Amino acid sequence: MLSPKAHRRLIRKRRVRAKVSGTSARPRLAVYRSLTRLTVQIIDDTVGKTLLAASTKEVKSKPNVKGAAKLGEFIAGKAKEKGITTIVFDRAGYAYHGRVKALADAARAGGLKF
Repeated sequence: MLSPKAHRRLIRKRRVRAKVSGTSARPRLAVYRSLTRLTVQIIDDTVGKTLLAASTKEVKSKPNVKGAAKLGEFIAGKAKEKGITTIVFDRAGYAYHGRVKALADAARAGGLKF
């Protein structure tokens, strides 16, 4: 059984995912936040394929705001190597502050447009 807080987040996630979808021209940057790490994936939903993935474990940082910023820069660099410049940001029902905001800001600074 989910806690009421987690249940509300899943409802927000489903509502956002009904509107946000990644294409091959503009893939979706999906964020997953846990206590032990932060994970991001760049996904093409038309094919159902993950194009890129990274986590704070790969960047060798803690899952805090600084680690999220490092992860944002890292995923933006990997996306540029693959020729991805514009994305759709999927925060997965998480509030847009703290780690999620730091990740998004660093990805923008790294050259991704959303």
